[in-house]
Amino acid sequence: MISTIPKKYAIYVVVSCTGTSVARAIRIVTKMPYSHASLAADSSLRELYSFARSYTPVPLPATFNPEYIGEGTLGKFSVIPCEIYEIPVTEEQYQTFLQLIDHFHACRKQYSYSLIGLLRVKMQIEKELSRKFVCSQFVAYVLRECGVKLEKPACLYSPEDLRYLPQARLLYRGELNRYYQDVNDYFAAPAIHSAV
Repeated sequence: MISTIPKKYAIYVVVSCTGTSVARAIRIVTKMPYSHASLAADSSLRELYSFARSYTPVPLPATFNPEYIGEGTLGKFSVIPCEIYEIPVTEEQYQTFLQLIDHFHACRKQYSYSLIGLLRVKMQIEKELSRKFVCSQFVAYVLRECGVKLEKPACLYSPEDLRYLPQARLLYRGELNRYYQDVNDYFAAPAIHSAV
């Protein structure tokens, strides 16, 4: 009897810190190593999702945006410290994740970055704003909507808090560009077949 191995599903959380002036200011105020949070649908990180600047040179306007390593703000810096976490989910939770990302893509003009949210996260003031997020609130919101258990309201999550999600497994700690290059080189390498 041939048995099939069930497919594993996971959502990936990336916390990082670029060298932008906003990132440096956030790190000074929070005294934490990471200032940004993103989500990915797979470990290759070919496309990340977050609330971030819409135009590389200026921090505002900002809204839901896909992010690509080596492009935009993530292309301005050769060294981007990061941690990548894997959160196992069911197939149903993964499908919910994809639907949520599709929704944010389709409705991105209805959303905006919450400047006041930065202060509320820092001061731990609980108030969800309709259609306004900072990056870490967005990540926590999506995880909550997918059924991932959170230890506090999504609107109170900082990048630092995301590092300690009970279900999350640290996959990588280091430099984001190096991880991306190594993982994508691995998947691009031709398979070696042996004769039987």
